[in-house]
Amino acid sequence: MDTVAIREDWVGRVIDGRFPLLQWLGGSESGDVFLTELQGHPSHKAAIKLIAADSVDAETYVAGWAATMSLSHPRLMRLFHTGHCRIDAVELLYVVTEYAEEVLSEIIPERPLTPTEAREMLKPVIDALSFLHGKGFVHGHLKPSNIMVIDDQIKLSADTIHAEGDQRKHFPALRIYRAPETATGAISPAADLWSLGVTLVEALTQHPPVWDRSVSREPVVPESVPQPFAAIAQGCLRPEPATRCTLGDVEAFLKTSRPLPAPVKTTARNAPAKLGLTSFVAAALVLFAVIAILLSRTHLTRPTSPAEEQQAAPAVAVAPSKNPQPARRTSKGPSPNSAIVQRVLPDVPRFASETIHGSFYVIIRVTVDSSGNVSDAVFDIPGPSKYFANLARQAARQWRFNPAQVSGQAVPSEWILRFQFKRSGVEVTPIEKSP
Repeated sequence: MDTVAIREDWVGRVIDGRFPLLQWLGGSESGDVFLTELQGHPSHKAAIKLIAADSVDAETYVAGWAATMSLSHPRLMRLFHTGHCRIDAVELLYVVTEYAEEVLSEIIPERPLTPTEAREMLKPVIDALSFLHGKGFVHGHLKPSNIMVIDDQIKLSADTIHAEGDQRKHFPALRIYRAPETATGAISPAADLWSLGVTLVEALTQHPPVWDRSVSREPVVPESVPQPFAAIAQGCLRPEPATRCTLGDVEAFLKTSRPLPAPVKTTARNAPAKLGLTSFVAAALVLFAVIAILLSRTHLTRPTSPAEEQQAAPAVAVAPSKNPQPARRTSKGPSPNSAIVQRVLPDVPRFASETIHGSFYVIIRVTVDSSGNVSDAVFDIPGPSKYFANLARQAARQWRFNPAQVSGQAVPSEWILRFQFKRSGVEVTPIEKSP
């Protein structure tokens, strides 16, 4: 399939009369992905993958999609629709999935993950793989481009999942992410562990390990990879599937830093450990690990208009926190503006504040109900970074106000909360709109 021709000629087409191809997002040996839209109230973004209906593994993909539609796990990307279509004379299969805001493969070229970030990245990946293996499925395509952020959650792609024991007819490019045994078409949970080892090394060093597929030696794990990740990678990257570590080994090693067990030959598949759901705090840390690339972008300053300065209440400054985990600060009681009962201010981690150059604004319009609670918070200006925009909106939703009054009656109102992010801290200027 000619991806350049697809980008130029197919954007604007509508699949099955309901899925417009809005933008070409990328392509691989398994198909091409476009931005599309799911109709609803309101409509929302989705991704649609197209593969040639006559590809050698088309039936395997269709069977995998059908099976995946019946699976539900918070760490797996959701599949909404599948079907068959035609564009011009080309017969195609399609699958519509959740849309990913960020992808790990976009982060790695700019910087490696820190050990703390790598540890937090591993937790949801292990959770998803453990669920799949326990249900008799294999992911089969674990790599940085299939680890993504969807609705502030780390998830694995789910459009390439296969039943354990399926025989692939064709592997177009036997890249290092694919375990040695996949050259024969074999698909097993052990192959996912190999892919996990490669992905872990790449996330920490920006490069996959060096490996010559023509020989039976293990890939070289760089000395720069810290423990326990070096030992985990070495345990995952054993050429013989039966000697690789299990997901249970990896999870236990992360918790206790105990040595991995020595390779033991066996013909039986080691059962993966079943993991519990990641806690809310861990999920928050994971978010910072994967979308931290946004923090390195240059930020622009939005000038303050004279009208806003006249309406604005005194700004509240917040110094950056030394705590790497965002928290919410609140203050109650009297404030420079008597209409404000409670302020909740974004507590920016120091590692995040150090990426700010100059200053920039995130401006949020909040709807306040007649009891003084924020019922909605939307961006007027989201600023240049989704990361800081989300911090500001999460804080804005927790503000409390004295209800506006009209003829002695409490009525809904609107406020503008203008967050100015600087390396030295955050200033928040509340501006009341006319009720």
